[in-house]
Amino acid sequence: MSAAVPAKTGSVAPVALVLGAIKGIGKGIGLDLARRGCRVALTYYDWEDELPGMQADFAVFGANADIFQVDLRDCDGVLRLIPAVMARFGRLDILINNIERGGWPVVHGPYTPAQWDLELETTLRAKRWVFETALPHLKESGNGCVVNLSSIAGLVGRSGPASLIFNDGYAAANRAVGLLTESWARVAAPEVRVNEIMLGLVDTRHAAMTRGWGLLEPDQKQALLDHTLLGRTGTIDDVVKAVRFIIDDAPFMSGSVIRLDGGYVLGGEKVAPMPPGVL
Repeated sequence: MSAAVPAKTGSVAPVALVLGAIKGIGKGIGLDLARRGCRVALTYYDWEDELPGMQADFAVFGANADIFQVDLRDCDGVLRLIPAVMARFGRLDILINNIERGGWPVVHGPYTPAQWDLELETTLRAKRWVFETALPHLKESGNGCVVNLSSIAGLVGRSGPASLIFNDGYAAANRAVGLLTESWARVAAPEVRVNEIMLGLVDTRHAAMTRGWGLLEPDQKQALLDHTLLGRTGTIDDVVKAVRFIIDDAPFMSGSVIRLDGGYVLGGEKVAPMPPGVL
């Protein structure tokens, strides 16, 4: 790791807690941190079929990586998780708040109370309880870093081509994450930086390698790409690089949001040539 997240003693490797690390974006971030010298605590709850692959990928880091199964919707489970991480590693420097449950209208159809509650509990409430419980230990590190992962659903909601992929509750929860990022940056300063990465359509999250993406018709997928300035969906590596920037290269940034969406929010509209005018 660079000097952006130094070890307290100058010799002990920093510790990162990565939520939702069993696959996709969380796993990619966890692997990158471990490869760059962090000790990593990694959580999962379901997706048990992915567990053997997760275990194999992190086994190469030996004692510098440990996996914890926890339902982060359970506040008591969170209260047990953080002490367990501290008992295992003795410190906490980085929190990757990567926990959500997106509800695709094309998958789930009209809302049920259970689906609404699942999206709010996972996308919003779980993030809050983990942060609150981890904050004292992050402050002790003296130079802690929190990265909240959210979605552009909080800006665009159920509108346009995204109407098939962003549910109302999920969008509302992600809008609220932005408020939490700003509040937490104030509460955590100056010992801890808190920033947010607002994701657009990314592999394993609202793009390829998801059930919902496979349910979209070709013209529906093309409409989403046409609405994105860069004309493509994002990759896990795109997200990993943004997280790495916040941790290593942005020591003066806190309370900020990086919108990593390929320009989806701007809408993909082209700029017309400058007219000659009448003068």
